[in-house]
Amino acid sequence: MLERIFDVDNPVWRAVDKVGKIFLLNLVWVICSLPVFTMGAATTALMYSSMKLQLNEGYWYKNFFHSFAQNFKQATGIFLLYLVVGILLVADFILGGQQGGTFGMVLQCGAGIIAVPYLLSLLYVFGVQAKFVNPVKATIRYAFFMALHNLKGTIQMVLLMALFIWVNTLTQLANYLTIIYGFGLIGYCMAAYQRKAFEKYIKSAESPAEYGEADGEFAAPEEGLDALAREQGRLDEAPGKSVDAEGEVQTERTETEE
Repeated sequence: MLERIFDVDNPVWRAVDKVGKIFLLNLVWVICSLPVFTMGAATTALMYSSMKLQLNEGYWYKNFFHSFAQNFKQATGIFLLYLVVGILLVADFILGGQQGGTFGMVLQCGAGIIAVPYLLSLLYVFGVQAKFVNPVKATIRYAFFMALHNLKGTIQMVLLMALFIWVNTLTQLANYLTIIYGFGLIGYCMAAYQRKAFEKYIKSAESPAEYGEADGEFAAPEEGLDALAREQGRLDEAPGKSVDAEGEVQTERTETEE
């Protein structure tokens, strides 16, 4: 009886271990996001390491920092792009409200129309960046297509984010809990939805190897979001290629060529 209780493979201990790792991922994400402009790379790393954690693959800290370093440049560019567009959309809403009349309504309606694809793609863009290799333009386009092609999951993600934001408007306690644990938890939940969506477009099996293993090789899937792009009639056949990063090949990320 005691042996089963203290067995590390006991479901209770596995759950405790996962809760602890989500807490640590939250802590690392908060620290890495403090400069603000690094938030995109930190979020990409959080999504990637959360997906790996759900599959019990690799070490959470190696997965996080590997993805953070590998995606830093492009994820930062994507984050800054979304930040600028978001500021402009908010400014349009505020200016439209101040102007009033027909002109103000046109401004707000225009901003609202743009805000829909903006928010839908924002839900997926860092997950796509973590999982696949594409140019910035293609990453954003795929994120938007992914949101439309997985509408049920997208709606659930929207509701989850709305609940998360609403709870944080209630009390300061919720704000403290979010800083301590909430960002890691919401990232883990969002990663679960996105991992399920990505599986439809990853055709080949992933390598069970883990980061940090000697001579560990990660074989890239033959097809990734190319399948989705071809459904849209935007790309011809473009099989994925392995991605070399510091002597390792990342399994999940698939390169597409437009």
